Amino acid sequence: MAAPIPFVAPIEVTYGAAEQISPLVRRITAENPSKYTYLGTGTYIVGLAGGDVAVIDPGPRLDSHRDALHAALAGSTVRAILVTHTHADHSPLSAWLAEETGAPTYGFGPHGEFEADPDADVKPEESVDLDFLPSAPTVDGDTISGPGWTFEAIHTPGHCSNHLCFALAEESTVFTGDHVMGWSTAVISPPDGDMAAYFDSLEKLLSRTEDSVYRPTHGGPITDPRPFVEAYLGHRRDRERQILELVSAGPLTIEAIVAVLYADVRIELHKPAARSVKSHLLKLIDERRVVEIAADGVSTYAAV
Repeated sequence: MAAPIPFVAPIEVTYGAAEQISPLVRRITAENPSKYTYLGTGTYIVGLAGGDVAVIDPGPRLDSHRDALHAALAGSTVRAILVTHTHADHSPLSAWLAEETGAPTYGFGPHGEFEADPDADVKPEESVDLDFLPSAPTVDGDTISGPGWTFEAIHTPGHCSNHLCFALAEESTVFTGDHVMGWSTAVISPPDGDMAAYFDSLEKLLSRTEDSVYRPTHGGPITDPRPFVEAYLGHRRDRERQILELVSAGPLTIEAIVAVLYADVRIELHKPAARSVKSHLLKLIDERRVVEIAADGVSTYAAV
């Protein structure tokens, strides 16, 4: 068994306020808390107030958040808009901000293959932004810089195919979007979410030795990132092993697997858990360790 994930302590936020959280970084938290967004989307402003700045994940279409961002940027010049990925709690306000400021939007590309969320109670921030198209397409290793700040783009597919992290050299900090979060594991939802890619992307972060702090879009900072990512990866490996053990005993539906593995998890989180289980199963099918058995419109899964 892997070591438990050392989730970080909850933070206090004041919605709509630009909080100075490091010499170069301010954060504004949108008032869109949910089971997926935790306390809400944290939009980061990087650079000295009144100077040239970059904005990371402008956030959801929420008037109060747009107004707070507009106020926080007064007197500053926005030089770059960085988008970690195209879920609807991260990227939609980038279109407004680009129009307001003329700044380019940096992102890997548009949203990948889309499948409607099966949750009947789905909210906008739990969906995707199909309108986003970066004006400055950004790939792994690209550099984005301004006065006093330099970012390296790190392509980290898994949570979704166009996910990027952004490493800020001046503070040895990585803005991890939803790839690694301090309060929860990430949901990997097929078809755009890919568990094999997610494993590889976690390994990519582990290969980096220069990073001392992670700042996810949701929740507080991860100040000891290496053991955190090792535990994150270990948790996924444990889940894979548990799934294999269950389907080795006989064909099971995803719902049956979730009922066992997530018995101690709140019931409203079982549907997102089912999507992560499906992603694990698709990885195992690709590796020829599991087969899908479809009969009468129902899929079950068995070990090879």
